[in-house]
Amino acid sequence: MSAPAYDPGLQPERTLLAWRRTCLALAVIGAGIARFTGLYLGLATAALVGGLVVLGAGWAYHRATGRYRRDHLRLHHDDTIASDGVAFVVASVSLGLVSVAAAVFVLRVGLERLG
Repeated sequence: MSAPAYDPGLQPERTLLAWRRTCLALAVIGAGIARFTGLYLGLATAALVGGLVVLGAGWAYHRATGRYRRDHLRLHHDDTIASDGVAFVVASVSLGLVSVAAAVFVLRVGLERLG
């Protein structure tokens, strides 16, 4: 049986759901990079970047879920939150990889169409 919610507005639970949606979106984008950008980035580069983005999204998902569980216990025991920023850093690095891959993709396609 699970413990009752700490906050009647379910803020920690809503934050966890937001993290899960963000990580799922990052994983889908990473899979899309691996699948559709091989022609422009090179197969090995596209697979590497897409795989790193999917792994980063999975790692951020794992960290966010662990953070929620720790925060949930702390809120019920001593009314505090002690969170780290690892999930945020991992998700940010994954998003940075997506940005670089998208920029390279757009530049290469644009240059091909111009020339």
